[in-house]
Amino acid sequence: AVGTIIHVVIDGEYRGYIVIADEVKEDSAKAIQLLKKENVKQTVMLTGDAKAIGEKVAKELGLDQVYTQLLPGDKVDKVEELMKHKSAKGKLVFVGDGINDAPVLARADLGIAMGGLGSDAAIEAADIVIMTDEPSKISTAMKISRKTLGIVRQNIIFSLAVKLIVLVLGALGIATMWAAVFADVGVSVIAILNAIRILSIKQYRS
Repeated sequence: AVGTIIHVVIDGEYRGYIVIADEVKEDSAKAIQLLKKENVKQTVMLTGDAKAIGEKVAKELGLDQVYTQLLPGDKVDKVEELMKHKSAKGKLVFVGDGINDAPVLARADLGIAMGGLGSDAAIEAADIVIMTDEPSKISTAMKISRKTLGIVRQNIIFSLAVKLIVLVLGALGIATMWAAVFADVGVSVIAILNAIRILSIKQYRS
């Protein structure tokens, strides 16, 4: 059996044992698969559990690496080591929910805590809190952020382009007052309508 074993003795007679082990969240394996589809280069588990337990869970979830029997300070050291090997543009994201994870959540480039069952310390130290305790929501957050960033870039480019065109036309004496109004109010309205598009995409709804 894989887990913490508690042997039971009643009246001096051995009656058996109880195995205590953490439950893996239902959508954890799905979350790892989705992250790999999002081009996450490496998935690593840092745990204080015994080696047998950690390796079993890592294999079950399809993780790339696992480090076991780590104290809170060991986790920070391991994150420091991992950060040295990441690319210049790469980001290290740590996901945790226990009080022992708080130092690592604060040290990582981005800390994500599980808000439902997570400790107050972990939630306080994290940059993002997933209230439903579903790891698969990490992939959803990545999709939303990328879509949002794309829309922001579209709005900035469109706004600057229109204002530049109207500015040039105004300097040539061609632009009218209505062109100036469009470059100001009209562009703002179009940018807002463009930003609303993300709400209509079903795949990004939680």
